[in-house]
Amino acid sequence: MSVDMNSQASDSNEDDFGVNSEEEDEDDDGGDDEDQGDIVDYYDGVAGDMEQQGADSFDPEEYQFTCLTYSEIQKVLCKEVNSIAAILKVLPAVAKLVLVHFHWQVSQILDRYKSNSSQLLSEAQVQPSSTCRSVPTPQSLQCGVCLQLVRRDALLALPCQHSFCKTCWEQHCTVLVKDGIGVGISCMAQDCSLQMPEDFVLPLLPGEELKDKYRRYLFRDYVESHFQLQLCPGADCPIVIQVQEPRARRVQCIRCNEVFCFKCRIMYHAPTDCPTIRRWLTKCADDSETANYISAHTKDCPKCNICIEKNGGCNHMHHCVCVDFCWMCLGDWKTHGSEYYECSRYKENPDIVNQSQQAQAREALKKYLFYFERWENHNKSLQLEAQTYQRIQEKIQERVMNNLGTWIDWQYLQNAAKLLAKCRYTLQYTYPYAYYMESGPRKKLFEYQQAQLEAEIENLSWKVERADSYERGSEGELSANDRGDLENQMHIAEQRRRTLLKDFHDT
Repeated sequence: MSVDMNSQASDSNEDDFGVNSEEEDEDDDGGDDEDQGDIVDYYDGVAGDMEQQGADSFDPEEYQFTCLTYSEIQKVLCKEVNSIAAILKVLPAVAKLVLVHFHWQVSQILDRYKSNSSQLLSEAQVQPSSTCRSVPTPQSLQCGVCLQLVRRDALLALPCQHSFCKTCWEQHCTVLVKDGIGVGISCMAQDCSLQMPEDFVLPLLPGEELKDKYRRYLFRDYVESHFQLQLCPGADCPIVIQVQEPRARRVQCIRCNEVFCFKCRIMYHAPTDCPTIRRWLTKCADDSETANYISAHTKDCPKCNICIEKNGGCNHMHHCVCVDFCWMCLGDWKTHGSEYYECSRYKENPDIVNQSQQAQAREALKKYLFYFERWENHNKSLQLEAQTYQRIQEKIQERVMNNLGTWIDWQYLQNAAKLLAKCRYTLQYTYPYAYYMESGPRKKLFEYQQAQLEAEIENLSWKVERADSYERGSEGELSANDRGDLENQMHIAEQRRRTLLKDFHDT
């Protein structure tokens, strides 16, 4: 990950984009507030430790991006606008509309311009197409909207020559800008989609307040239409993320620490792709009442039927009266083994297509609840393990204060908790991926790797939750064997996670 706040110089006039850069100079400390116990930085500091331990240096999530302020982005955009305006021999306001239409892909614009410059401008809807005859200059002094007779100098028209009085133009633009429209204000004539450049709209807007709103809407539309830019979704955050190659990858704002997927601007969701995670989240919202019973934190012990509560992230449950069992399937923990984690794989009914519609509907609901329960369980485990992380930090601080070692001596415990959250977060998003995956050899491979990852995560979770209870040596340090065992488990879990992402993320 690369974060670069250096300004990119340009001779362009950045005021054309109308964003008040003074807002960016406010105190940045407001973006650092975070809930107690959240592991917001579990990606930081862990990857390097894994590579030092001999892990595969290839990271499928590695992604280069830059965090820029609004004023820096204005310079980037102005440079591209001036370049295209000079090549196409059009005004900068028209060049902006062309760039927006082609998502600021300059190379594509140049190729289209070389082949047919007129078609390029008409496709961008900044000049009438050759098939549409321009309206001749009206001899009448009547406005085409309000039908009032006006002076000839009070009639205004775009290149399509559809003339209307200034008052009607003003009302048209004012209404649309108040509705939040920036780019996209077009001619008032019926069946005419010619776009109005900003230098045509701005003089028609009454008052500086509305003009400032229009400039902000334009800047928003320019950034959102740019294939290499994304606005940070953090509340009131004046940061724009810039990349070279737009992909569904994890990015993090350096101002408000917001983490999101660059491509869709929602929470990071590897290995699930953007359309699939939208479908999944919509389905979860629609079926939330059906799945309400899953939200309970208690289950009955499979042997003695005593009601028990899950108070940690690990799914390996130990009931002192009875046996060790799995929280998800309530099966004996020993039967899970190390080769395959059966309760993560949904066993479909191969004969369901020959059964009644009611039976198929029940099977579909059963399948959804299977994946939703595991999705929700890992989400709750993340919350519980965040509390474990907080306790580990407090105990490390206590030991350091009592001269039982330095912070560096105990930092591996914190790194283990971070890595656990990182791996479980990936595991959580494997379930929407598996739910929508077509049956076949590839799904079997995915379920195998998912099961391997889940098994190693549960082993790591078990060790992390009990790391503080390991017996200490005479000098107050954990035994070398215990520490080595934990670090080896960290290495295995991260390798499983990277392998799964390498094989299934963006493929």
